[in-house]
Amino acid sequence: MLVLHDVSPQTWPDYQPFVEAVDALGAIPMTFLVVPDFHHNNPLEHAPDFCRLLDQRVARGDELALHGYYHADDGPAPTNPRDYFMRRLYTWEGEFYTLDHTNAAERLEAGQRLFHRCGWPLHGFVAPAWLMSPGTRQALRESSLLYTSDPQHLYQLPDFSPVSVPGLVWSAGSAWRRGLSKVFSDWRESQLQAASCIRLGLHPVDMRHAYSRQYWFDTLQRLIRQGRRPVVKHLWLSQHASARSAA
Repeated sequence: MLVLHDVSPQTWPDYQPFVEAVDALGAIPMTFLVVPDFHHNNPLEHAPDFCRLLDQRVARGDELALHGYYHADDGPAPTNPRDYFMRRLYTWEGEFYTLDHTNAAERLEAGQRLFHRCGWPLHGFVAPAWLMSPGTRQALRESSLLYTSDPQHLYQLPDFSPVSVPGLVWSAGSAWRRGLSKVFSDWRESQLQAASCIRLGLHPVDMRHAYSRQYWFDTLQRLIRQGRRPVVKHLWLSQHASARSAA
């Protein structure tokens, strides 16, 4: 699974050269994690050209998934050490980490309505930084969405049945982080040879550095040469469910 996080009008210039290079390899479907209004400053409804681009991606066979709504943690300041670590050190973008059930449901429903207005099929939701409050989990159980995820699993909704789909992801914000990410990812990939599916989780910052961008392109090609077939999330989950039923 080739998964592009934080997709928005603002981040598309980061991704565009990479996506064009992947397209040149052939029919390689991708899952785009789309943010309806990135950082309260990039509403999709004010970006018709970008929405038409996403229309074209869907027509190519790519999947669009809902990735938060604002991708920004705009809740009250953290009041304990654990929350401070999760919301200020681990990430500043854990939008759904503290939301209660009502607010989580409102944002999920707003995202679903946007996808419906745009005519985009919607199967899954991924919380920014994979952080979800109990209220978010309850809102997902009550929604019509089919899956969500964390770094190592997909979860089939509404019961959050876990399916192991291990992933590779980088922290590419500095040179030493990129170097460490490369070492860890090479080791991690060596441990995943028997995995039925591997997720490649890309972020815009990865695309801003030739070293990390080239890593993802090389890894994609290497996995294909090994006989792995690129697939979008919802189709793989459907195939997995069918295989389990047949067994």
